[in-house]
Amino acid sequence: VFGGRRQDVLPRVWQGEPEGTLLWPDEERFAARKRWLADQLRAKGRLTLDDGATEALSDRGASLLAVGVSAVGGDFQRGDLVACCNRQGREIARGLVNYPARDLATILGLSSGQLPDVLGYEGEPEVIHRDNMVILAPGTRPQCSSG
Repeated sequence: VFGGRRQDVLPRVWQGEPEGTLLWPDEERFAARKRWLADQLRAKGRLTLDDGATEALSDRGASLLAVGVSAVGGDFQRGDLVACCNRQGREIARGLVNYPARDLATILGLSSGQLPDVLGYEGEPEVIHRDNMVILAPGTRPQCSSG
């Protein structure tokens, strides 16, 4: 940050002269994105996961596959944020979904290889890729809403 009214300030900054204040981000960009997913967006739907998917997400940081989804709730589109809930109704993760609710309801429990034949188009192998998901810490997991 520097004063734009000072004479020839840009050329001096580009030449490396000490001018103004240099600000550094306090966290990695990836961490900021995860915080945005966890705290800033409202979930438009929910997915209920079987025990295998819950373990894969919580313990191994895996992506969510259709084979691990047992129920879909809400009306959401591709790219919307959804809550991922365990069988006990606790939200364990949140993420940006690769399929709209109506298509996801059709592919519940199927392996990734079966999806193109059932859907009639080539989609993503993951329901939610791990890069578009945040796992919630055990002490912060709210009860999933019914929406």
